[in-house]
Amino acid sequence: MKNVRVLIAEDHETVREGLKLILNAQPGIEVIGEASDGRAAVEQASNLQPDIVLMDVSMPHLNGLKATKKLAESHPQIRVLILTRHRDDGYLQQLLRAGAWGYVLKQSPSVELIHAIRSIAAGGKYLDPSVAGKVMGSYAAKPAAPSPAQTETLTDREQEVLRLIALGYSNKDIAQQLGLSVKTIEAHKSNAMKKLGMLSRIDIVRYALLEGWLQDTVAQ
Repeated sequence: MKNVRVLIAEDHETVREGLKLILNAQPGIEVIGEASDGRAAVEQASNLQPDIVLMDVSMPHLNGLKATKKLAESHPQIRVLILTRHRDDGYLQQLLRAGAWGYVLKQSPSVELIHAIRSIAAGGKYLDPSVAGKVMGSYAAKPAAPSPAQTETLTDREQEVLRLIALGYSNKDIAQQLGLSVKTIEAHKSNAMKKLGMLSRIDIVRYALLEGWLQDTVAQ
């Protein structure tokens, strides 16, 4: 039986080494490459053509969300499994919508990771059982979200307004910074939220985190 070929994308070397030891010890699983940032993960995946990319979310140069989107668009046959410490259901839903086949929490036992890899390699999706119910419940309750391609339709001004909102600025503060009226800022905010299917400021902050807009201000 053919081995499941895995590429590990994780910016912490110690974690990568630990994951490699765990995975290579499993029958039928083989680690064929490593990447320390999202950009390298996409390049390595393109060159090595693994079956699965084990993808961390918070990485330099290109975060896990953007790297997952790129792989889903350019190499849909490569399946991305997210490895993250984040339990927030809105955060995880965005990763799934970006094209991830599943996710496992870093806090979970290693047997969960092995099970996830085998499940995804067999063609199934995998959600960490500790938060799967909550995520799927929220997912089903919300209206259909825009596809990854649609999220690229934000204008530069809309992105700028959302980023400043996520940083905590009020509409009045943003209007002063950009030399625009408060009414114009409110219009940009409303348009952007409609495009992304957002309902609240919390959704804006989640999106900003995943897009990497807050990496200089928020500890990853």
